[in-house]
Amino acid sequence: MTKLDRLGRSLEHLIELANVLQRERIALVVLDQGIDTSTAVGRMSFQILEAIAEFEHSLMGERTRDGLAAARARGRTGGRKAKLGARQVRLAREMYDQVDYQGRNRYTVAEIAAEIAAEFGVNRPTIYRYLDVDTPVPAGR
Repeated sequence: MTKLDRLGRSLEHLIELANVLQRERIALVVLDQGIDTSTAVGRMSFQILEAIAEFEHSLMGERTRDGLAAARARGRTGGRKAKLGARQVRLAREMYDQVDYQGRNRYTVAEIAAEIAAEFGVNRPTIYRYLDVDTPVPAGR
């Protein structure tokens, strides 16, 4: 082939392809760049490319970890925004903790979920998750 960039989508892809070709005992010759994997110099060129790809991959990982650490230091956390705020969770918990004159829960989790879910626009399993109770399994499952 004439140019190496015509062969693969990325450096990692090129190296993977070169390794497959080497296992099949097929030499790769890149005319414009003087690479011939049937020679020691050509194989060394690919090994250098492989080392560069691994280095770039490591750098990306380090940058990602550094960026996440910097964001955490600024008080930012990853993931989705919480469905319920602290006040809403407290309200659901207070309802859950209320007992009647016989010492039983005044509200069932289903009742709490129906009320909170309707008021705050969340579904019932979300309420179960915030209350840290098991979601009931529908009959027949």
